[in-house]
Amino acid sequence: MSNIQQAGTFTPATFKLGSHTVKRLGYGAMQLAGPGVFGPPKDHDAALAVLREAVAQGIDHIDTSDFYGPHVTNRLIREALAPYKDDLVIVTKIGAQRGADGSWLPAFSPEALTQAVHDNLSNLGLEVLDVVNLRIMFDTHGPAEGSIEAPLTVLAELQQKGLVRHIGLSNVTSAQIAQGRRIAEIVCVQNQYNLAHRGDDALIDDLARDGIAYVPFFPLGGFNPLQSSTLSDVAARLGATPMQVALAWLLRRAPNILLIPGTSSVGHLRENLAAGELQLSEGVLGELDAMAMAA
Repeated sequence: MSNIQQAGTFTPATFKLGSHTVKRLGYGAMQLAGPGVFGPPKDHDAALAVLREAVAQGIDHIDTSDFYGPHVTNRLIREALAPYKDDLVIVTKIGAQRGADGSWLPAFSPEALTQAVHDNLSNLGLEVLDVVNLRIMFDTHGPAEGSIEAPLTVLAELQQKGLVRHIGLSNVTSAQIAQGRRIAEIVCVQNQYNLAHRGDDALIDDLARDGIAYVPFFPLGGFNPLQSSTLSDVAARLGATPMQVALAWLLRRAPNILLIPGTSSVGHLRENLAAGELQLSEGVLGELDAMAMAA
């Protein structure tokens, strides 16, 4: 059983994302673009099939950005899924652009941010974007302190014009989130977080108390060989894959965590969704938690 409409071994199975209540297992479209998230997919029809299968399996929120490709994933989403189901929430990001060599460049000027919103609208075929995350690019390798007032004010103004329903933040510090919440309502935060990288533990709990979704990326990122061995051993005992165990642990970590595992394979998509059915005992949870202490 991989259909997430039937799965329900983790609690709660849904969480509020802006004005929508969504299932906590979603889909991230980044891997549908070419190598390095640049250029077209190797197999166009396979990319469309993954998106259609995701919705058929009950996924009701998809994470994307017009700088994936660039323009590639949004156009694939439109081709595969438009006209969109009423309950499908598409979450996108602005704040970066791609160089001709595929490099990731900050794009924080009012003109760049405004153009990014219009590009997302055009390529997705939408009149309003459900959720737009402002990706902070002070450091491409992780959050770095600095004021986000100027770019977030631009995004808030676009929201007031009716082009954006809800605003989120990505690659941010706690101080930046606090600053952001003084400027606009923040409905979600996207940061790197997984079994080995748990620097946002306190932040996740704070956001949960305030009803704000936390969306971790790189759920298997940053494992050293010892940690990989531990995760693989646990997965083998459970008859699961390491990715399934990592995703199942995240679902049980906090009720406000929304997952957006990405893949360009229908088979891997189904495997990821099956993580919602995986039972983790207290003993297994303790063994996995210990991985963070060794990191």
